[in-house]
Amino acid sequence: MIGDGASGACHARLAELLADMIPGACVIRVSQREPDRCWPSPFARAYDERGRLLILNRAQRLTAARWVIRASPELDWDEPHDLDLVSGTLRPAAVGYAAVDGGC
Repeated sequence: MIGDGASGACHARLAELLADMIPGACVIRVSQREPDRCWPSPFARAYDERGRLLILNRAQRLTAARWVIRASPELDWDEPHDLDLVSGTLRPAAVGYAAVDGGC
């Protein structure tokens, strides 16, 4: 889990802003690679409380991705990360998959 101390407060505030920008979203998944492209491009997807994908326009996708990436530039953005908009927790997306599947 990422987001202790000052960075945790930053992520919590960022989560508030993104929740206002994308109503109904509970999780924002951010990566430096858009699925259909070979070159780096900030990309975000939003999911509701049931894990269903929400439709975002291009401006929402880019803005959300850029804000989250700029808030934690030290992370490896070649791998996707999830920002929980309820708790403000930023974690690698693989951790979320493991929790859902009952793994690690």
